[in-house]
Amino acid sequence: MPSIVLTGQDLAIASVLILLDGAISVAYRLGLHRQLAIAAGRMVLQLLLIGAILTRVFDAAFPPLTLLVILAMVALAGREVAVRPEQRLIRMGNYTVGAAAVAFATGITSILALTTALRPQPWYDARYAIPLAGIVLGNVLNAASLALDALLGSVVREKAAIEAQLCLGATNRQAMGRLLRAAMRRGLLPVVNSMSASGVVTLPGIMTGQILAGLDPMEAVKYQILLMFLLSGGAGLAVVAVVFLAARRLTDARHRLRLDRLARAGPR
Repeated sequence: MPSIVLTGQDLAIASVLILLDGAISVAYRLGLHRQLAIAAGRMVLQLLLIGAILTRVFDAAFPPLTLLVILAMVALAGREVAVRPEQRLIRMGNYTVGAAAVAFATGITSILALTTALRPQPWYDARYAIPLAGIVLGNVLNAASLALDALLGSVVREKAAIEAQLCLGATNRQAMGRLLRAAMRRGLLPVVNSMSASGVVTLPGIMTGQILAGLDPMEAVKYQILLMFLLSGGAGLAVVAVVFLAARRLTDARHRLRLDRLARAGPR
C-alpha cells in the first residue's frame, strides 16, 4: 500500500480541533485556552526539533552518536521517575535508582528485540535502535515511577509495623515483603490493563500509525504484538529493579529501617 505523505496544509486543518478545544474553554470559562495554546505550540516545536535531530543522526550512521542520543533519553527518563514520587531519597537517590532501573530494563529489552526479532544490519542501526528505545523508555519510566512512589509512600506510612517485625527478628526482605509486592503490582497494572484492552477496546497508536502509513494490517498487528511483549517485559524488569534498589537504600546491613535517608520522611 502506498504511504500517505502529510503536508503542512493537512496539519493546519487538523489544528482546527485545538481551536475547538480553546473555544470550549472560553465558552464554559474553563480557563484552559491559554494552556492549550502553549501545550500545542510546545508539542509542535519539540516534535519538529526531534525530527530534525533524528534525521541528522540517521544520516550520520555513527554508533557513538546513536549511543549518546539513547543515553540522553535515559537520563531524561530517570529524571521523570525521580520527580514524580512524593517522597524523595536523599543525595539524588530517586534519580540514581530511577535512571539505573530504566537503563537496565530498556537495555535488556531493546537489545533482545534488535538481535532476535527485528535483526537490522547492523543490529545497532540508529533508525531502529533509537525509536525502539524511545518506545520502551516511555513505558518503563511510567511503571518505575508508579512502583517507586508506592514503595516510598507505604514505607513511611507503615514505619511502625516494619520496625516491629524487624525487632522480632525478621530480615529487611521479610519485613518489607508485602510492601515490595504491592509496589511492583501497582507498577505493572497499567501494562496489564493496556494488553487486556488492545485490539478489542482500542487500536494501539503504533499499529494505527503503521496502517495509516500503508503497512498491511496483519503485519502491523505482528509489530504491535512484539511491542506489547517488549513493553510488558521492560516494565517487569523496571519495577523489580526500582523497588529493590530503593528498598536497599531504605535499610542497612544491620537490618534497620533508615527513614533518615528520605528527604521527606513525614510524621513519625
